[in-house]
Amino acid sequence: MVLKTRYFGELEISEEQVINFKHGIPGFENVKRFVLIDSDVEDSPFKWMQGVDEPRPAFVIVDPFVIRKDYEIRLDDEVLNELEIKSPSDVSVFCIVVVPDDISKMTVNLQAPVVINCANRRGRQLILDTDRYGVRHYILDELRRQEDKADAGADEEKGPVHNHK
Repeated sequence: MVLKTRYFGELEISEEQVINFKHGIPGFENVKRFVLIDSDVEDSPFKWMQGVDEPRPAFVIVDPFVIRKDYEIRLDDEVLNELEIKSPSDVSVFCIVVVPDDISKMTVNLQAPVVINCANRRGRQLILDTDRYGVRHYILDELRRQEDKADAGADEEKGPVHNHK
């Protein structure tokens, strides 16, 4: 099928690439089908989530575990049943990114992850009931914080040197 997109013109996609969102995405409840498009930048953690039914909804998304190694979500029975998740290995999680003109101020919404069952191509955006994550995390700040934690951990690992003679 030919997909008319907002940023990529027309793309040829197969029905097997389409992810079905029973409830749509908040703000775009009428758009039930999306497709993931890889970034054209090699090794980029970013992808596009493009609406199939209309070209307007096109979101930059990222794997939240790249931004925060300690990111954590728990899927309740309702979500597991709706998406028919049988195994954790079938699940991919993404979060929506806002890219302003000044890309150093890019933010990611960690409070509303997009969960996709890759085995059956069903998806849902969740709203996490937690104050641990917000809707606007500055990506560069999060990555710096992660580097600082890694550096601190490396220093701790070295620890004092003991010689046993």
